[in-house]
Amino acid sequence: MPAFNYTALTATGQTITGSITVGSRAEAFRKIESQALTPVKVTQEEKAGAAKAKAEVDAGPVKLKRAQLILFTEELADLLDGGLQIDQAFRVMQERQESGVLRQISATMRNELREGSSVAKALRKASPSFDDLYCNLAAAGEVSGSLPSILRRLANNLAVMAELQSKVTQAMIYPAFLIGACVVLMVVFMTFMVPQIMDLMGKNGQKLPAATQLLISFNHFMGQWWWVIGIILTAAVLTFRGYISSPAGRMWWDGTKLNLPLFGPIMSMRFYAQFAHSLGSLITNGVPLLNSIRLVSKISANVFIQSLLAKVTTLVSEGAPLSNALRKVGSFPLLLADMIAVGEQTGQLGKSMEKCAIRYDKELDKRIKRMTSMITPVILIVMAVMVGTVAYSIVAAIAQSVTGIRSSG
Repeated sequence: MPAFNYTALTATGQTITGSITVGSRAEAFRKIESQALTPVKVTQEEKAGAAKAKAEVDAGPVKLKRAQLILFTEELADLLDGGLQIDQAFRVMQERQESGVLRQISATMRNELREGSSVAKALRKASPSFDDLYCNLAAAGEVSGSLPSILRRLANNLAVMAELQSKVTQAMIYPAFLIGACVVLMVVFMTFMVPQIMDLMGKNGQKLPAATQLLISFNHFMGQWWWVIGIILTAAVLTFRGYISSPAGRMWWDGTKLNLPLFGPIMSMRFYAQFAHSLGSLITNGVPLLNSIRLVSKISANVFIQSLLAKVTTLVSEGAPLSNALRKVGSFPLLLADMIAVGEQTGQLGKSMEKCAIRYDKELDKRIKRMTSMITPVILIVMAVMVGTVAYSIVAAIAQSVTGIRSSG
């Protein structure tokens, strides 16, 4: 039975407080009055679990890391596949999740569903990490009764995208380490070794070799005008960032990034893989093609790509097949259009897109490996030239100094 906390007045007007366990609030009033007390305030005592759940709901929406989003989606799909109703599934997740963030989201979802919200609306309120594509897919699954399978596909797609991003990040770790090592080495040379060479040559009164003189002049210039260079670089960065923040500048920069050597093809291939995965998942789960394209156009933050997909959406809405729309807009690979055309002809567009996604995943992996194999030698060559130039200047100065000392001896 629930417990009630009360505040009451005695016959002499003294205020007392207490707690009683009864079946209802009305029964609590009757029991208090039977004790010759006048009840002033009676409130039901919240259990620890209920109070905790209420606190979690009232905490507001929270952001999820990608790993947490994948875990949440996979566990919800498992529970629904196991035969639980969605309210029961969120109750189980709320009670057993070790992560406070996931427990809070489960509590919010359960509370919203009890108040009559749809799954998509509850997801939007629970966390901004559930984007439009995620929420709309969940809405489609709720309407069609295939929510567990859609959640499973979502979890797989999220895992694939996480793996692709991880590959790109790992490919850049070693080059970044080499660049950092080169910068540190140059700073050591310019800060410690060059001044010592200058003192040595100055004491002997010898003329410096041309390479050493050039290195010292560069060192003097950087030491005297570093603040001007810093101001110029800062102004250039701020100006560039301001320009690409404007609509026209953002459109130009996002289009330019796709044409950068080495990195551009990888960014493009990553989008094609994500596009194929998402579109195939939507179509397979019964979402109409036009709505699917509109949803997929939101998966990329690149406004240039978004503008291309907006043109594709317009052509499809006018009755053009998706494959023809991609060819007409351009900028999309012919392989993608051809695979879509095959799916349109066979009536298995979703399956065709899934096969296309697998091909792009493999191609992306190849390009990342190729980029890694090309970047490392290029950085090593640049490092060798820079360090070799500085080392030659120092060795030439030392050799000339030793020769001068011997001659004078």
